[in-house]
Amino acid sequence: MKTLILLLLSFATLPIFAELNIVAIGEAGLELSKIQVSRPLFQGTVQSKNQRIADEIMNVLKSDFSFYAKEFSVEENLVTVSEGSIKYSSLATRNVNYLFRGIFRELPNGLRFTLEVFDIENSKKLIEQNFTLASKNARHLAHEFAYQTFKVITGKESVFRSKLIFVTGRHGTRKKPVKELYIMDFDGGNKKRLTFHKGVVISPGVSHDGTKVVYSLIKNNRNKHRNINLYLLDITTGEITLLSNRKGLNSGAVFMPDGKSIALTLSHVGNAEIFIMNLKSKKLERLTKSYSPDVDPSINKDGSMMTFLSGRGGKPMIYTRNMQTKKVQRISYVGKFNATPRFSPDGSSIVFSSWLDSRFDIFRIDSNGNNLARLTKDFGSNEDPTYSNDGQFIAFSSQRVLSRTKAVQNIYIMDNDGEIIGSITDNFGNCITPRWTKSL
Repeated sequence: MKTLILLLLSFATLPIFAELNIVAIGEAGLELSKIQVSRPLFQGTVQSKNQRIADEIMNVLKSDFSFYAKEFSVEENLVTVSEGSIKYSSLATRNVNYLFRGIFRELPNGLRFTLEVFDIENSKKLIEQNFTLASKNARHLAHEFAYQTFKVITGKESVFRSKLIFVTGRHGTRKKPVKELYIMDFDGGNKKRLTFHKGVVISPGVSHDGTKVVYSLIKNNRNKHRNINLYLLDITTGEITLLSNRKGLNSGAVFMPDGKSIALTLSHVGNAEIFIMNLKSKKLERLTKSYSPDVDPSINKDGSMMTFLSGRGGKPMIYTRNMQTKKVQRISYVGKFNATPRFSPDGSSIVFSSWLDSRFDIFRIDSNGNNLARLTKDFGSNEDPTYSNDGQFIAFSSQRVLSRTKAVQNIYIMDNDGEIIGSITDNFGNCITPRWTKSL
């Protein structure tokens, strides 16, 4: 039992817009587009706290588009742009493609502001949107505006509405570890605590609509035979339901495409194996049967294939299972052992971590086992990769050793080619197991 536990633990409503005007611009080009974001413009007297909110909104817009460095070149500093007509020819000579401008004024019922985007090449206003901010949702409004603007310019989805579920140990101590579940914006803002178990939460999995999370819990008690039980959290209501408390492991759960069932690891049969459980009836369907542990499943978008971790080849490596033919195939041979395989949104590739050169690093491989690529190297110890919904980014946890007795673990984001964008958690305890989700 102890061996199985160690194996598992190691790998383990939109805002209301008052006005909206979007102008069609035709098919977007593939060339890198240069963006300038203006400093906020103020009409009349605006309190300092609202000036800070205005600064935050414009900086969020700048930061959001900076994530897509393969499509946009965003000037690092906010620029000064006067109110009134836009000097298109002057901007064009500096090769600017799009200008973002925000005009803010203070009203008795809150901060009123207008966000505008100008298409410099075609000398016209692309988007104009008016807001009244009466509560602390400035970042949400900025992300939403960035999302709509990105879609107008590129015709594609972005991660700006997305959130990340993760686990942090900030509420515990070394002698009494406590790990709880949190949710945050994709860029690390608006962190919110979701669980208050005062135990150890592990292996979260998010439903496809982003409203529910399955996770396992190890309670902090003196019972030597502590069970690893599985729970379901409804993020919208906060309701928590016990899903499975069978003897041994009840963990590593992920939602099936229909949202009505989950794939999970159970060990009540004597060995860690993967099952499908109907969420309503709790009926089980066994998927694997091996002499060695099979854990940590991930299911592709149409439910036709599962990837998982298995020791059946002598050491934990990545396998796939065709859900119709039941054919199992080993696809990884890198490192001493592998962990946490996760499908890309289109199912064409799998990211996973591998113990190599005395640390974990993240690799990507085609789902048929071809084209292995190492995404991290000389960047700490890196685990728990998870794809963004558009397949352009990978969130992961990275541990940096600070001294012989101290290390820090944060959530980072890189693009799907391994270009590190940066950390999105800092001074928030050791943060692990990110799981990408769409906004609620």
